[in-house]
Amino acid sequence: MKIEKCPMCKQLSNAKFEPFCSEKCANKDLGNWLTGKYYIPGEKVNDEMINENPEIIDIIKKDKLDF
Repeated sequence: MKIEKCPMCKQLSNAKFEPFCSEKCANKDLGNWLTGKYYIPGEKVNDEMINENPEIIDIIKKDKLDF
């Protein structure tokens, strides 16, 4: 069995916050995604592209029905 380490601070991960060791490290990672420090490279999408794509429109409609 491989012992996993927290990707943020390298301490042993905690099952409750896996793969992180704590809520603090999990939130730091989330903050990096939300502020754009982390991102998935690719073409930027604008509202016009979304509104013209029927597949995306269907996903959005279904998502609204689920809530």
